[in-house]
Amino acid sequence: MQRLKSLSVLSRLLQRQSHHRYATISAQPHNYSQHNHFQEQVLVEGRAFSRAAILNRPSQLNAITTSMAGRLQRLYESWEDNSHIGFVMMKGSGRAFCSGADMVTIYRLLQEGNVEECKEFFRMFYRFIYHLGTYLKPNLAIMDGITMGGGAGVAVPGMFRIATDKTVFATPEVQMGFHPDAGASFYLSRLPGYLGEFLALTGTRLNGAELVACGLATHYSLNAKLAWVEERLGQLMTDDPSVISESLAQYGDLVYVDKSSVLHKIERIDKYFCHDTVEEIVDALTASEATDALCSTALKKMREASPLSLKITLQSIREGRFQPLDQCLAREYSTSLCFISKQVSGDLCEWDTPSLEAVTKDMVDCYFAQLPDSEPELNLPTALREPFM
Repeated sequence: MQRLKSLSVLSRLLQRQSHHRYATISAQPHNYSQHNHFQEQVLVEGRAFSRAAILNRPSQLNAITTSMAGRLQRLYESWEDNSHIGFVMMKGSGRAFCSGADMVTIYRLLQEGNVEECKEFFRMFYRFIYHLGTYLKPNLAIMDGITMGGGAGVAVPGMFRIATDKTVFATPEVQMGFHPDAGASFYLSRLPGYLGEFLALTGTRLNGAELVACGLATHYSLNAKLAWVEERLGQLMTDDPSVISESLAQYGDLVYVDKSSVLHKIERIDKYFCHDTVEEIVDALTASEATDALCSTALKKMREASPLSLKITLQSIREGRFQPLDQCLAREYSTSLCFISKQVSGDLCEWDTPSLEAVTKDMVDCYFAQLPDSEPELNLPTALREPFM
């Protein structure tokens, strides 16, 4: 049932994207039109001493495609080499910063048998995230609106991460039958206590205030003040992080986490999610389900997730806690390739295993095994760009 639900959502999104694509056909020559289309998916704003990349697929919640990842890589490389640019930023169009990878397109490519194109997406996307995580200039992300999955992956490496009253953060991959990727095993594993495991296994959403409180955001601003923030940043003639931080604080807002926030339940989250296996976590939650609403809510969300994805995700975060960014990305790349290669499940959206008990250790280990000799590992320029996160 969950698998059908997931495929149904993807099907509706495919139809919506197909309609949008045919509704915007122009009379320009194909190559020219296609080039312009790709350029328009990532717009550029030039400022006195900075540049801004604008993710511009609002009808798809700024989901990132292969061409977008490639364009972002080229832009950020050129800006890093330009002595007339002191710092850079990224933001989104519409009601989302970025909803992550364009899983609808990935699913369609797999249905068409274009596995190599899917691999190329993950290669380019993860390389860009590594570039962000080793960027030599101050870089900002304005996480206004939906910031989910890989969208968090391109935001969290930023030196400055601005959350707003419109921010909605989540890592919902296990509900999709996938795994939190794009560096998620790196940044989630470094959150206080076992909050990262909780967020990854339940897909629980956090708001802007909660992101600041747990460290995923560095600054907070009301959405209504963002125009002032950007105007102030556009006037800066500096690459000094302290000056940029002071400017952000000038228009920032003091914010407090709501009393009902999960962040006030960290001790209980640690108690339930500290265990070594998903089964033990579920047992701990079940034992307190009748007296603790946190447990019943978490169990409901985990029962909606793929059992295999839950086990893969827990192991990924546990390994990520002791690995630098490059190793996390390389491991996530291998795991993603295993998903799209359909080595265990019959589909990208993994719902073939009906229960946790049906997921064997060998099935999980498959997703963490070294890639075969015929499949190159993720090649990151670690000799030239050492991760400092």
